[in-house]
Amino acid sequence: MKFAPNALPGAIRTRLAIAATLLAPLLAMVPAAPAGAADLLQVYRDAQSNDAQFASARSQLLATREKLPQGRAGLLPQIVGTAGASRTKLDQTASLPIGGSPSASGTRFFNNNNWQLQLSQPLFRWDRWETYKQGELAAMAGEVTFHQAELDLITRAAQAYFDVLAAQDNLYLARAQKKAIGEQLEQAKRNFEVGTATIVDSNDAQARYDLATSTEIAAQSDLEIRRATLQQVTGKPVDELMGLRSEAPIPGPQPPDVNAWAAQAETSNPQVNLAGYNLETAQRETNKAKAGHLPSVDLVASYGFNNQTGSATQAISTHYNASQIGVQLTMPIFSGGQIQSRVRETIALADKAASDLEFARRTAAQTARQTYSGVSNGLAQVKALEAAERSAQSAVESNQLGYEVGVRINIDVLNAEAQLFSTRRDLARARYDTIMNGLRLKASTGVLQEADVVQINTLLTSVPGSMYKLPVPAQAGGKAPAKAAAAADRRGVRRDGGTPRS
Repeated sequence: MKFAPNALPGAIRTRLAIAATLLAPLLAMVPAAPAGAADLLQVYRDAQSNDAQFASARSQLLATREKLPQGRAGLLPQIVGTAGASRTKLDQTASLPIGGSPSASGTRFFNNNNWQLQLSQPLFRWDRWETYKQGELAAMAGEVTFHQAELDLITRAAQAYFDVLAAQDNLYLARAQKKAIGEQLEQAKRNFEVGTATIVDSNDAQARYDLATSTEIAAQSDLEIRRATLQQVTGKPVDELMGLRSEAPIPGPQPPDVNAWAAQAETSNPQVNLAGYNLETAQRETNKAKAGHLPSVDLVASYGFNNQTGSATQAISTHYNASQIGVQLTMPIFSGGQIQSRVRETIALADKAASDLEFARRTAAQTARQTYSGVSNGLAQVKALEAAERSAQSAVESNQLGYEVGVRINIDVLNAEAQLFSTRRDLARARYDTIMNGLRLKASTGVLQEADVVQINTLLTSVPGSMYKLPVPAQAGGKAPAKAAAAADRRGVRRDGGTPRS
């Protein structure tokens, strides 16, 4: 801040007092993060271990990997064993011709035990080969789906993290604004008591104070909701988080070429890769349907044993071993048109999968362009809001000084303070949104990884008040800044330099 060469010492002290008064609420409201405050990397790793969605994706990956051995099983030998045992009771009666009486009767028992092994080895079954290749595609698609879950986990954890920081900022700024308005209200009441201000100033300040109280309550509620959302991701409560340094250089997109990012998204976006696997799977389903017209050839072999102790016609026991080997050919001749219909169905589904792939490519490119624009425009917005914050700070100081000398009314000071706190909220939100758009940009191309979380982690700090560029108090809980205005009064700063205009 520059002072006029002919500025009076009292005016200089007034400006210093104003600055101290504006800083005091923020110093009082921004808590010092303890040494155990969680950072983004810790939150991400907690989410890896505890997030229910990610755990579900991990289990789904393990299940999908089994598609490969299931498909391969259709090409391998199939061996079936059977065994049986039975006991037969036979009641026999020998009779004379009609009218005669029975001549003999008796009961016989005989047993039958058998077992058999059957082997079948496919020699040519085109449908099973296509099923095996589909199993490979399903396993690869499962890996891509899990990679998408990893990208989603990073963005969800980061979004929840920065949402909590933004909610904390809103609460701290709401409390600071309330405190500043309260001090302005007390000043207006004192000026009214001594006759240097009207009751309008007090009423305006009281109305703003009541509104600030409502804003504080809403901010507190929002913070609790955001913390609950973060806990849902991490699986554990997180009381304190490290904040973003105000001077932290937010990384821009590299390379700084939107077309390069869009082109990469069209080829490496997980949804594009997944759609590509779906298309190839649909094409192989068509091949499998066409295989219904082809013959199947199997190698078949069997070996069995049978032991029988008599039968209904003879009492002699028999047993034998039987072995068999051969090639079995099965040729479809007519299936009622079912195969042709199935082929037409799969061709239509393959065309649909091709359209889905093209849609996925276009969507990925559009997402990359949007997030790239979000990063580049966000960086420009951050710079503009930083300049706006400095201007709003100067406006508050100027209006406060004008109120002191009687050329501004209380509502002017309140409006300037409201603009300052609103700008600070917008600036904090713009920083968080720009960082998140950077993560989403990398996610849209499939290159987002833990190293990017580590990079963002270097932008965080546990120093209290860093976001607002505030000095750390010499003593925790010290009240010296809040008493700066009173000290300025004792040093002779004028508070009755004229009658405020109404």
